[in-house]
Amino acid sequence: MGDEELHRLIRGCIDQDRRSQKQLYKAFYGFAMSICLRYTANRYEASEVMNMAFYKVLTNINAYDGNRSFKAWLGRILTNTAIDYYRSNLKTAYTEDLETAEHISDDAVPYNNLGYNDLLAMVQQLPQSYRTVFNLFAIDGYSHDEIAEMLSISEGTSKSNLFKARQKLKQMILAADAAVYNYKSGADYQTVAAVDRAVVIRKMFTM
Repeated sequence: MGDEELHRLIRGCIDQDRRSQKQLYKAFYGFAMSICLRYTANRYEASEVMNMAFYKVLTNINAYDGNRSFKAWLGRILTNTAIDYYRSNLKTAYTEDLETAEHISDDAVPYNNLGYNDLLAMVQQLPQSYRTVFNLFAIDGYSHDEIAEMLSISEGTSKSNLFKARQKLKQMILAADAAVYNYKSGADYQTVAAVDRAVVIRKMFTM
């Protein structure tokens, strides 16, 4: 979508034009869902978070600065909504601080044999506290002190949850990799081909 078309839709949303609102939603559905899926356990929860986020977008569209990236603005609202959703559904306390969490193992992980959707499914299997910190740090680039402030936890707890998330993911990835070697028909197995996806996956275990 070009800038002119985007700005037209935004102006329509400001005027509360339902057609413009629907078009904006459809235009950014894929981008929004990809973020929400990372922070939630399944597509149902992701849809719930995404719809709450779009409600915030459409009711606060006047706050958008047209000189800045709309996608970045939307992404921040999606992330914050996912965090709010996590807080409202938190049933168990964060894990205790882990002093050794800074010393994360850099053992090689065979992520290149893993399909992107398979990796996403593994992230969704993480406990919610691990998944939230993992996404904020490894994918979205927040520091531990920023995460601690966002989630009202200590930096040590943030590091602990990241450490444990990575360890669980490594176990799942190694198990999946072993299955790939035993998989005889390679025609249906799709590896991570996109460069940006490979970079994201590498960041998960090297930062």
